[in-house]
Amino acid sequence: MQSLAGRTALVTGAAGGFGREIVHGFLMDGANVVAADVSDPGLLDLQESMAKAGFGGRLVTRYLDISDQRACAAAVAATEARFGALDILVNNGALGMTPIREDHMTKLVKIEEIEPDVWRRVVDVNLSGAWYLTRAAVPGMKARRWGRIISVTTSMFTMLRGGFHPYGPTKAALEAMSAGHAQEFEGTGITVNVVVPGGPADTPMVPAASGFKRSDLIAPYKMVAPMVWLCSKDGDGVTGNRYVAAHWDAQAPVAQSRKAAEQAIGWPGRATAPVWPGGPPPK
Repeated sequence: MQSLAGRTALVTGAAGGFGREIVHGFLMDGANVVAADVSDPGLLDLQESMAKAGFGGRLVTRYLDISDQRACAAAVAATEARFGALDILVNNGALGMTPIREDHMTKLVKIEEIEPDVWRRVVDVNLSGAWYLTRAAVPGMKARRWGRIISVTTSMFTMLRGGFHPYGPTKAALEAMSAGHAQEFEGTGITVNVVVPGGPADTPMVPAASGFKRSDLIAPYKMVAPMVWLCSKDGDGVTGNRYVAAHWDAQAPVAQSRKAAEQAIGWPGRATAPVWPGGPPPK
């Protein structure tokens, strides 16, 4: 069954790693896909590969620097013009730690090594890019009373890890933003969730200099099953959650996978009792 038939997804960071698998998984399940990335060679390879697999008619590739707000708005508008709607936004595009140095996993990065321009670029891509795309996508989703926004964050360990800046803090901010949007969009038909691999994954963000055996890393395809389920009709009303993809068994019943992989988004246990003038804050 192609549960995403007739839906259209915009996937960032689509040319490699998680993105390539997500694009393939969505196409397999019947969706139209706009695959966005800053790698023209990677997009060309993706287009050729998917065309050989018979998906060329439902795939559009697009160069997109998500740190550019106007480019993000144009990408959403072009998607809606091409396919009639944008139903699914997957905020996968991101920069890791390799812009600083490739051995960052065996020799943690010190603050003195992080140039301000690098810090700014990672924040612009990993956090602002997702906000720009969400802001552009939400009006159409609200008008149709249906939408899915999925962002790829990371483990809490990585978010809080010393020597893993700026990647960790930007992913923590993206998770917090997703938690807030899940509340803001409640009742509009738009759901907001995050999916994380659960640990180091076999993508270019974990370079050979990490010292890990590639066979010990989480396979990128693990990200696909929880995302496809969230975007299906069965995902209606499921919002404000995080899913650890490594714990999701695509061969098991969904209820079993949800029990193993589903957590509350963000840090809800820390957000229950603010000191607020006049009583509890407005919802």
